[in-house]
Amino acid sequence: MTQHFLFLDESEQRWLDILTNHADEAETLAHRLVGDGRRTEEGCIVTDTATPRKVRFRGQQYAAYRFIFCALNKEMASFDDVVRHRCHNRLCINPEHLQKGTRADNQRDDWDNWANGVDHRFL
Repeated sequence: MTQHFLFLDESEQRWLDILTNHADEAETLAHRLVGDGRRTEEGCIVTDTATPRKVRFRGQQYAAYRFIFCALNKEMASFDDVVRHRCHNRLCINPEHLQKGTRADNQRDDWDNWANGVDHRFL
């Protein structure tokens, strides 16, 4: 019988622990963060910080948008994964504006935004 070894990077290991053992607590915190945000005309939910909000959970610090995406979608994100802002607003924590992708996806999003802008009606 062949045994397979699945390598999880440190980020995936943390998220596996959170989603296996602390999912309800993480989801509650994510909903509270979103609820504390302020909705903009474009539909973004932002915090009153100059840079993307950080959050601490079980001794680790996360970008709030990454934490919210992973906790509410019950999805692990590796070190190589990025959480993309469909609205191109890094301060946004609206779960509907967030999606997981690669660094290459994120770069293509930036190029598209620079060339065409964002049509918030389609978010």
